[in-house]
Amino acid sequence: MKRETQLVRTQIPRSENREHSVPLYLTSSYTFDDADQMAAMFNEEQEGYIYSRYSNPNVTEFGEKVAQLEGTEASWVTASGMAAIFSTFGALLEMGDEILSVRSVFGSTHRLFTEIFPKWGIKTNYVAFDELDTWEDAITPETKILYLETPTNPGVDIIDLKAANAIAKKHNLIFIVDNCFATPINQCPVKFGADLVIHSATKYFDGQGRVMGGIILGSHELIHKIQGFARHTGPAISPFNAWVLSKSLETLEIRVERHNSNALEIAKRLESHSQVKSVKYPFLPSHPQYEIAIAQMTGGGGIVTFEIEGGLVRGKAFLNDLKLLSLTANLGDTRSIATHPASTTHSKLTESDRLKVGITEGLIRISVGLENVDDIWADIEQALN
Repeated sequence: MKRETQLVRTQIPRSENREHSVPLYLTSSYTFDDADQMAAMFNEEQEGYIYSRYSNPNVTEFGEKVAQLEGTEASWVTASGMAAIFSTFGALLEMGDEILSVRSVFGSTHRLFTEIFPKWGIKTNYVAFDELDTWEDAITPETKILYLETPTNPGVDIIDLKAANAIAKKHNLIFIVDNCFATPINQCPVKFGADLVIHSATKYFDGQGRVMGGIILGSHELIHKIQGFARHTGPAISPFNAWVLSKSLETLEIRVERHNSNALEIAKRLESHSQVKSVKYPFLPSHPQYEIAIAQMTGGGGIVTFEIEGGLVRGKAFLNDLKLLSLTANLGDTRSIATHPASTTHSKLTESDRLKVGITEGLIRISVGLENVDDIWADIEQALN
């Protein structure tokens, strides 16, 4: 089946009731035929459902759909994107291990790396996304993981996945990619060598700002290690949220196509506006990594960033003057969203750290939604003016 057909038609087996749409499995536990079966399942000698903290039919269906999209053997679903990131590192690292990470990462991921993991003896060495020739200098015998986002948050910088994978494989590192901004519709990191792919399902997978979720995808071997950690630390997604996310996947491809086209058009219009200093969108020819973007992505995604004159005061004023776009802590929604990273998502970074990843006080991030593109532009334009 083609990808769009898989998204619509993949579902767990129907029950004896012959339902057309998959039902919700709102149960915390499952029964067994006898003591031997119960023992076999608890000892992983037989497959089946035991307890919804471990898994649930709705969770299984969602995980299988995304694994098909990303082209991986297995998946593990969590309650949020950050739960997915924490579970991955918690399962794979020990005291004394080190992470090699591109400096341009989500604010909460940065705080994990700099505030929480060091308490457990895990160190992170940061490198610049566009200086791959320096990455190997930051690798030590203790380095176990290479981690990156592409496109990055919020700068939508693009990292060459083939080149990054070559470094990871040379040094026997686990190569992990956060693919949240691109989605598997626009980019599949495993095709370029990634060992694990992580998503915040809260974003484009849901696409309507309703529920939270996260997912980790990769080989059976790596996912089995993460599963063992997550089953006992409890970052489990609710069956309801998994059911919503699975249904949302049925429209993912057509939604992402509209996000792509709307965002590209908004980026083009921003480039010609007198109040805008610079614009970044992966599929704009002016993007510094445009050639890499078109080589490893099929669409530019729904995120546009631009810088306006006037710094922090002007950035906040722009947000206050918007009438249609939402001011909210999310992205990937059907509704367009505007944020000011320097004062919100990345406000806990020092000014020096923000500038290192291109977050100036006048930087605006737009998550371009599915509204008519002329209406989106009219609101941005009037706020700029």
